[in-house]
Amino acid sequence: MSRIIRRTALASVLVPLIAACSSSERSSAPSSATTVSTSASSPTESSGTASASVKPSVGTAVVPTEADAERAFHLGRYEEAASMFQAYAESEPDNAWGHYMLGLSAWKIGDHTRALEAFDAALRLDPSHRKSLLNSARVLLEMGRPQDAIDRVDRALGLEPLSSEGLRLAGRAHYELGEVDAAIDAYQRALAIDDRDVWAMNNLGYIYIQQGRTDSALPPLARAVELRRNVPVFQNNFATALERSGHFVSAREAYEAALAADSTYTKAAVGLERVKVNGVQSDSSTVDVAALSQEFQTQVDQWRTRTVAADSTPKVDTVASPEMARDTVQ
Repeated sequence: MSRIIRRTALASVLVPLIAACSSSERSSAPSSATTVSTSASSPTESSGTASASVKPSVGTAVVPTEADAERAFHLGRYEEAASMFQAYAESEPDNAWGHYMLGLSAWKIGDHTRALEAFDAALRLDPSHRKSLLNSARVLLEMGRPQDAIDRVDRALGLEPLSSEGLRLAGRAHYELGEVDAAIDAYQRALAIDDRDVWAMNNLGYIYIQQGRTDSALPPLARAVELRRNVPVFQNNFATALERSGHFVSAREAYEAALAADSTYTKAAVGLERVKVNGVQSDSSTVDVAALSQEFQTQVDQWRTRTVAADSTPKVDTVASPEMARDTVQ
């Protein structure tokens, strides 16, 4: 019988994950305004003699302990963590948690094939492990396989229907399949469960922009920047919606806020130059971000009445870092 997967907190991610798209939401970056980037991990410590916490395996080989492998992961040394969890998983093949953590580590270094194999190994041992289902779905999305991803998301939602994380991923997968209405519905249901899910707000706003519905995009994006002002992609998308709605002064402010959070964010720099040249003289008004945010919260209240059953307790899934979420729309 396989061991129950131990729940572990994921490592905090480096902001700007919009920098998991500017330089990387790595391969999940949206085609226009929604990008995020992961920073380089800290240098791997060289190994001299085996530490006391490394347990001997067969013969002269040594296998890292769970604590050693976890420590490397939490310190952002993902290459090292992947190697350590690989050795650990080989020494403890019936421990689903070891395969799961190998999957996370491999994903963090962009090794999608090994990540998917590891998540699949965890799922063979524990088919009901939702985190393996959801994170393998993210890997499949980054591999350009949205239909396979939605199949796994549906399995996860079958285990926990009121999962905001699962619904957010469903929104992303549906959008990549060209199912816009289903994507919008999934994001709205995710927000009805977790009204502080800034990535769902961002992605919903981005879809509205892509559909030419910039007035609809403003409330969710205003709420996202109100909650997380220092995320460049949120500010950039908000600026884009403002610019396309004719609010050039406010668009300029939002582009400047994006650059204040990440001075290398090229899309915001280009947008800022564009509004300086094309629009600032024709509009001297500013947008009330707080009023737009309140408008969005009212919308969420309306979605909640249709989404959350009276006899159900919503489950809010938390992901330890924005990078782990990697939910900018492709």
